[in-house]
Amino acid sequence: MAELTIYPEGAKTPAAVAELTAAIASDGGAALAAYKEPIGDHWQVFAMLPIAMVEATPYQRDLSPAHLKRMIEVMKKLDRFTDPIVAVRTDGRYWTPNGNHRRAAAVKAGAKTIPAIVIPESEVAYQILALNTEKAHNLRDKALEVIRMYRARLEQHPRAAEKEFAFEFERAHFITLGILYDKKPRFSGGVYAPLLSRVDYFITKPLKEAIEEREERAAAVERADELVTELVAAGKKRGLMHPYLKNYIIARCNPLTRARKNLPTCKAALSSLVKALATFDLGKIHFGQVREAAQIAAATSVAE
Repeated sequence: MAELTIYPEGAKTPAAVAELTAAIASDGGAALAAYKEPIGDHWQVFAMLPIAMVEATPYQRDLSPAHLKRMIEVMKKLDRFTDPIVAVRTDGRYWTPNGNHRRAAAVKAGAKTIPAIVIPESEVAYQILALNTEKAHNLRDKALEVIRMYRARLEQHPRAAEKEFAFEFERAHFITLGILYDKKPRFSGGVYAPLLSRVDYFITKPLKEAIEEREERAAAVERADELVTELVAAGKKRGLMHPYLKNYIIARCNPLTRARKNLPTCKAALSSLVKALATFDLGKIHFGQVREAAQIAAATSVAE
């Protein structure tokens, strides 16, 4: 077993750290150093873990085949592993909220152990969005991870208010969209994010009650998506063949277009959106309008 280095030298490590280093050793790993990280003076352990005992958190986004392939290629070219993963020990296993692509690449490369910064506080496993910077999350990634964490928190703390987990979930509308992405993997949540990000707030109710309201919000968005999908199909039959058509219709029906200060509730906004889509007249738009709107949106995106 490797000798444990303590930093700062002579400091007394907390009982949780001693227990963690002992557990790592019993798991067949090696705790190399216990140290205080420089921001919050929290104790952490640098260790070599048996890679077979390390896995993604249950809430993790899916692996990206392209990103994984690139990481494997780079590891083989460098012939070394340079970036430790972050891990927490739970139920005799190790979860990594930051480093799953590196873990998977190391497995593919034939590694038997993996360097890790092991954090005694298991709650860190829920701070995926804040920790994970190795591959930028897109909206779908964030929404799926958040709804998975939400359901885990619901099971563990049903009476805790949803807003208590605002840091972990990051944005309230990720929860609503996550319900839909989980149900429909090909769901186009990006067209609804601009509206939801302005009116979808964290709910003050306990999670066991808040989930019902979340399901209602998701159902309203799903109904809006069904209506706009029908409109896009009808538009194509009329010759309105443009990839921005769906975005254009949603933008035209968005009840917040002129709202500046007094925003409606999430329920009222979604209700207005559904109503506007149900009565939307395709006959009043033409291809040039859609094309021009797409060009403006593209220019705005580049400027930002």
